[in-house]
Formats: sequence, structure tokens, C-alpha cells
Amino acid sequence: MNHPHEIRPDLHDGIDRKVLSTLRGRFLQLNQGRLERAMEGLSSRQQQVLTLLPLFFHVNHPLLPGYVSGSTPAGVSGFEPDADLLAEAQRLTRSFTYKARHGNPPRPIHGLFLMGSLGTLAQAEQSDMDLWVCHAPGIGEGALAELRRKCQLLEAWAATQGAEAHFFLIEPQGFVQGERDSQLSSDDCGTTQHYLLLDEFYRTAIWLAGRTPLWWLVPVYEEHNYQAYTQTLLSKRFIRAQDDLDLGHLAHIPPGEFVGAGLWQLFKGIDSPYKSLLKLLLTEVYASEHPEVRCLSLDYKRAVFANRLDLDELDPYVMVYRRIEQYLQRRGEHARLELVRRSLYLKVNKKLSALARTRSTGWQRQLLERLTEEWGWDERQLALLDSRSQWKVRQVAVERRELVAELNYSYRFLSQFARDQNASSRADQRDLNVLGRRLYAAFERRAGKIEVINPGIAPDVAEDTLTLVQSPNRKEPGTHHWGLYNGNLGVHEWEHFSPIKRCRELLELLTWAHRNGVIDSSTRLALHPGVSDLSEFELFNLLGSLQQSLPLPLPNVSDIDLLQPSVAQEVLLLVNVGLDPLRQHRDLNILMTTERTDSLSYAGLRENLVLTLDQVTLNSWNEVLVQRYDGEHALMRCLRDFLNSRGLRNPRPRLTVRCFCHNRAQAIAQRVEELFNTVQGLLERDLGHRFLLQVAQHTHVLALDAGQVELTTLEGHAALLTHLGEERTHYSPLQLDGQALTDHDLPLLLALGQPECIQVFYRLHEAYADLYVLDEHGALWHQQSPLQDEEHMLLPLQRFLNSVAMRRRARLPLDGRQAALDIHYYQLLPNGPGKARSVERRPTPAVDEAQPYYEVQAIVQAAPQQAPQVTLYCNQLEYSELEYGDQLYAVVARQILEQRRSAGHYRCYITDLDLSGLDDELPASTVVLLRHKQALEQALNDGLHLQQRTSQH
Repeated sequence: MNHPHEIRPDLHDGIDRKVLSTLRGRFLQLNQGRLERAMEGLSSRQQQVLTLLPLFFHVNHPLLPGYVSGSTPAGVSGFEPDADLLAEAQRLTRSFTYKARHGNPPRPIHGLFLMGSLGTLAQAEQSDMDLWVCHAPGIGEGALAELRRKCQLLEAWAATQGAEAHFFLIEPQGFVQGERDSQLSSDDCGTTQHYLLLDEFYRTAIWLAGRTPLWWLVPVYEEHNYQAYTQTLLSKRFIRAQDDLDLGHLAHIPPGEFVGAGLWQLFKGIDSPYKSLLKLLLTEVYASEHPEVRCLSLDYKRAVFANRLDLDELDPYVMVYRRIEQYLQRRGEHARLELVRRSLYLKVNKKLSALARTRSTGWQRQLLERLTEEWGWDERQLALLDSRSQWKVRQVAVERRELVAELNYSYRFLSQFARDQNASSRADQRDLNVLGRRLYAAFERRAGKIEVINPGIAPDVAEDTLTLVQSPNRKEPGTHHWGLYNGNLGVHEWEHFSPIKRCRELLELLTWAHRNGVIDSSTRLALHPGVSDLSEFELFNLLGSLQQSLPLPLPNVSDIDLLQPSVAQEVLLLVNVGLDPLRQHRDLNILMTTERTDSLSYAGLRENLVLTLDQVTLNSWNEVLVQRYDGEHALMRCLRDFLNSRGLRNPRPRLTVRCFCHNRAQAIAQRVEELFNTVQGLLERDLGHRFLLQVAQHTHVLALDAGQVELTTLEGHAALLTHLGEERTHYSPLQLDGQALTDHDLPLLLALGQPECIQVFYRLHEAYADLYVLDEHGALWHQQSPLQDEEHMLLPLQRFLNSVAMRRRARLPLDGRQAALDIHYYQLLPNGPGKARSVERRPTPAVDEAQPYYEVQAIVQAAPQQAPQVTLYCNQLEYSELEYGDQLYAVVARQILEQRRSAGHYRCYITDLDLSGLDDELPASTVVLLRHKQALEQALNDGLHLQQRTSQH
């Protein structure tokens, strides 16, 4: 049914100049009402800014703000200042006089419009003035640059008057074609939202001067026929071209715009959810209606044509709310609707509760009161929202759940819409992926990640006074946890209250409180440490360390960072939190009086003073993670995980190590920091290195390979020697921590390791010698050999190494590009008991081939489905397991004894060994050959010993 004063102009018989004039009058009537509302909310100086702007664009005068030159484009279409406006200008600059331009001078400024929240329910003292300056086409780059400069000067002047103004130059013809060279409002995401921005312009813009929008005169039912309809109006002279401004129509909105608009609002909503929620929901409503989208601007125009000119109902924010309300009520989503209502109430920020209500009764407050009465809100609900600035952790956490759920729902909705409509361009898909990571980084829960509870919900959740308590965990007898309580609570008083937050570990709780601003520099803390060793001094320093390593607010994360996997940027290691390592030890008095040495192998009892580590990490996505390490190997597990989490090509994070326990805190922190920095440097320098570290009774080896850092923990020197003797396929040098193996000879010889050579080290004792060989890949072989004299000990080894070298040379091409391995000899000194203190180079033993010796050659071959088969050649005679089976070594031993000229108890040595028959892809390294040699010699010498005992009986 038609409204009594509804206008339905028809091209054939219902349109005339009087009807069009009436329509323009209605729009201008609404416009005047909004302008008056806007002025009501401004200070007198801000009102002056808005009043004078049309004049400043109409004339160029050196005494007026914004003057650039006399040739700057000036002159507003259809505008002439009245006496009141000129008087206002003269109050600003007394010597200003206005000279009207006669004739028909060019007026390149076609229109001035105020856009945004001014004149709406949501106008606030800090609201921006976004102004569109629509200008004529073809005014030239030079003139355009001057006009742009004039806008910048006017922005600067407005700021001196307490107004934040932003000017945006619009060339209407180019705008209709989608040409934009900048954002068009201070709340604009860029060039991807042409039609949605136009929709917002038509329903929020306040006309200040110049031409009025041609769109005003086109009925909604003719929107799809916009070009033909407006062409008729112009061609039949129903309107004059110089009276109207054409910015285009809203017959169709491409689906990609909803994706772009939603992405932008989601991006802003992560930090300011209330501010973005209304626009985010409106985008969802529009997208859900696609392709038959009913824009709010069309509803607004339809109401004007129907003569429904209620300023309250046509308020842009009320219209947005009404459309969202209809949508959510239709879907039965009442919880989401309540969240929208809270967002609108907080956006308007006019407190209505009895305690907060002021005496002022402006139109915004009256309109908001009608809405809240309609919603059925009581005094309790109003008081809760009005106290948002005092909201603390509990209320913020409740609100956060709903806001995060809403943002995540919107992200899923947008992603699905983009897929269903095939609406996302490559750029949109990139933005969706980046936004998904922003949401993940901001809100995703996972083990060790500190949850951010206040994404723009309350301005300050810091508590004045808190109580920190360690108490028994009743659900897990024998364990304890930490709780944070409101107020200053005495002993056992806290038992009658619920904690703000409870955590198993102290550092997780403190990091949560710091990251969320619950504890700040002014918070007073009462401490009940329970069974821990935590002191107020340590607690104060722990909080100080967190504030230094995680200064708030954290800087914004760039898209570039989000396009890459997150990497650690800041790492804070806190050692022995709440623990005194010396008090934990039963032999405290002994430790306190013994000579103090390395913190990792402390004093004569070799105790590790690093009992626990709490690692706090800030990564490139602004995620804060906390991880706890305790137990016997806490330090090494922490070091291994730290290196592996870094990645091989990522920059080194800034590492800070702190310790505040009662005893040796500084020495402990310094030792741990040096260790981490040393191993990091080694990793960055050479991925093939191994690092050996001694912690208390254990020796640890970190293997730094291209893929992963592996940790091997060894107990005792025998296990260490076995590990060091493992075959390697490439040279892998071993670097020792400066405090490792201080009672062993190994550090001296390992420090001399070289690639692509064989190094023999020996140390003479009274009845035996220690023999060590570092092979070409850095693997270590060790043997204790009975000592007759130095020459008899070294010659058999040198003969064997010569035969190994000969076999290698035989396999090499004769082009000289691969040299044979050099053999070097070193003696560890001094001889005898105690620790070796130096190494001296010795000449390679000279093997006199003319001197007779007993030659024992071994060939080892693979055998199908059984152990490898051994064949021995003694002075060229063959003895094989095929023939003698398990009697092989006994038979060879008898042969050797028969050949010997004396019956002395000296050993038999393998002089040559071939392992090529084992089907290995690569030739055996020297350490493998030596291990086989050692095993074969042991079997032969056991056989010799048995034969000698048998002959004696």
C-alpha cells in the first residue's frame, strides 16, 4: 500500500520538475537534520571548522587557512556565502573581505560531503571528519597537486582547532569507473570495496555545499535501469547537469566485495571487536542475500520517496542494527543478537545506568534509551556495561568467549562464501590465508601458549593488589600448584576464595598475568610460597625479567611475517624458579665448603645446579609460549628443543638467561647462557659438528646435522668411547665444552682432530699403553695394548695402516685428484698415572720391509642368511671358516706357534684386512677396519693363549 505522500515518478507520465524538486527537498531536509545533530555534538571551534570549509574551497585568499596560491582550483558549484558565513570568516581573520566573482567563472569544486559517524547515533567527541571533495575532470596534474596540498594544509589547521579532519579528492566520472588512487575514508580498506563504500556514502553522507547526488532522484525500482533513467532526466531537461553529481548506482554488488569488506573488518576486529562487529554482521547479511542484495542505502532512498523522514529511524546506525536484528531473529540466533546489542551500546558510549547517568539529555541518549527499553534491559545489565572501564579478568574472560566465537564464525562464513561464489581473487585468497593466521595467532589455544583474554574488551584489567599462593593439589596428591587471588589475603584466608587463575607452574601464571596486563608495575603482590623456595626478591625480579623481554604493547605483526611459519624472536630462560639447588641437596654443608667449580658439575660431588628451566618465547606471530623443563636431563632437553625449534636458516632469537635463586644465581645464569650461545654459534658455523658436554655424572653429545639436532646421553667413559667410535660417512668434528671431561685425556686429542687424515695418539703406562686413532671422518678408536716397548707397540699398527692405505690407493684413479690419507703420530704426556697435560708430535714409525715378520691377512665376506665368513692367510697359507668352522682360530693359533722361533707370550697382529666382500655401498672407514682388526686379533690371541696353556700341560 502506498504512503499518502509517496512519490513514484514514472518516465512516461509521472515525472516532472516539481516532483523532482520535492524529492531533492526531502533529502535536503534530512540532510539539514543530520547536520544540526552533527553540530550539536561538536565544540564551538569544531563547529567553526565545519561551517567555514565550503568558503575555504570557494576562494583562494592568503589570509584564510589552506591557501596555496591564487591558481589553486577554487569555486564551489552553486555556492555563494551568506552574510553569517562571511562574518564567521572575519572573526577568524578580521582583514578578510569577500569579492563575489561576476559572470560565469569556472567552479571546479563540484561538491563537499561529510561522511562517517558525524550526525549519527555513534557520534563521539573523538569522531573524525571524513570529507569528500568532488572536483571536475581534467583539471591537470599541477592543479590537482595544489588542490591536494590545500587539503593537507586544511587538515593541519583543523587539528589546531581540535578537529581531526581527512580530505579525499574524488573525480566523479573516474569514480564511477572504479578509478581510485587512495583510500576514501579513514576507515576504508582500499580499492576492493567500491559498491559497499558507495552504499555507505549514500546512507551516511551529509551534503555541505555544491551539487547534490543524481542518485537521489532515481526510484529504487529503476536502480537497475539507472543509466537510461538519468539520461532521460538530463536529455529532457527535467534537471540541469550543473545541479547534480553522478557517483553511480547500486543495482548490483559483486560478491568479491563482501569478501574484501569482511576481511577488513575481521582484521580490525581482532584488536577492536566491538567497533567492527556491526559492520561485520552487516557484511554477512548482505552476503547471505546475494545476488538479490537489498542495500541499506536503497532502504534509505525508499523511505525518502515514501516521505518517511524520521531522523531516528533513518539514522545510519539504527538502520544497520535493524537489518541485523531482522536477520538474526529470523535465524533464531538470540545470543549473537545480544552481542550485537552490547556492541552498539558500547559504540554509542552514552551511559544510561542510574549511577553513571549524567544530567544531559541529548537526542543520542533519548534514542538509546528507547532502544534499550525495547530490548528489555534492566538496571543490572546497564550498570554492567557502563562499568566496562573497570571490568577485570573474570568479566573480560566471559565476554572474550563470545567475541572470539563470533570472529571465528565470521571467518568461516567468509571462507565458505568465497568458495561457493568463486568470489575470491588470488589477492583475496592470500588475504584470507593471512587473516586465518592472524585469528590463529590471536585466539587459538594450544599447550604452552599464553591465552590473550582482552582483545579490546576493557581498557585496563590491571589489579591493584593480588595474592600469589602455592598450595597442595588435592586432585593429584603429592603435587602443588599456584593460584592468583584478588586482594591482599592472609594465611589460609585465600582458601575461601576462587583464584583468578590457577596453573601448575609459577612461570606460566606470571607470564599470563603480565601478557594480559593483570599485573603491571603498580600492582602490589602478597606471597605465600608454600613448600617452594620462592622469595619476594625472586618474584620481583621474575616479573621484571618478563617486562623487559615482553614489553607491552607488542608491535603489530606484518603480513610478511604471517606468510611465513612463525619463528622465535625473543627467548627468556629462567633457571631454578622457586628452587635453591644447594638447599635441595642433602650434603649442603659439604657443598658449601668444597672448592666451587662448574655449575653443571659442581664441586667434588659433581652435582648439576641447573634443576629446572622455564622457557618463555615470543615468536614472529606475537604468540607467547611457556615451556617447563625439569628432571635429571632438563638442561640438555631444553637445549636440544631450543636448537630444533629455531630451524637452520632462521635468524638467531635474542636470548636472555636469568636466575634468582638464593645460591650461585649469577654463575648459573652465566654458565647456561654461554652454553646456549656456544652451541648456537657452532650450529651456524658448521652443520656437521658434534658438541660434547658433561653435566654431573653424564656426558651428552649433540649431533648437529642438516635435518635435526639429536641428543645422546652417555654414562661413563666406556659408553662415551663406544659412541665416539661409531662409523661416520663424512667428517664430523667434535667440539668439547670447556668444562667437559676435565679428568680425562680425551680433550687433548679431540681438539687436534683434522679431516682426511689418520691420527694416532698413544700414552705409555708402566705395563700397558692407551692407543687412540682418529680416522678420516673424526671417529675415534681406542685400545689398551700390553706394553713391551714403544716400537713393538706401534709397528704392527703402522703395518696395518700402510696396507689400508695401499688398498685405498689401488681404488683411486691415477689422476692425482684424490690424495691418499696421511698418517700422523702423537704422544700424550707425561707417561704414567694422572691426567695427560700436553701432546707432542712424533715421527711416523719406519717399517723396514726387509725385516721379517709374520704376515696375517684377513678377508671378510658376506654369507647368505648367516654371519659373515672369515678367511685368514698366514704367510700365504689359507685357512677359512668353510673348512674349519668354529675351530678356525684354534687351527691358525697352532700354525702360528709352530712357525714361531721362540715360545714367548707376545701377541699376534692382523697385518692386512679386506672388507669389500660385505656388500656395503661405501668402502669401510678406518675406524670400522680397526674394530674388525681388534675383534679378529682378540679371537686369534685367545686361541694362542689356549694353545700355549694346553702345550704346557
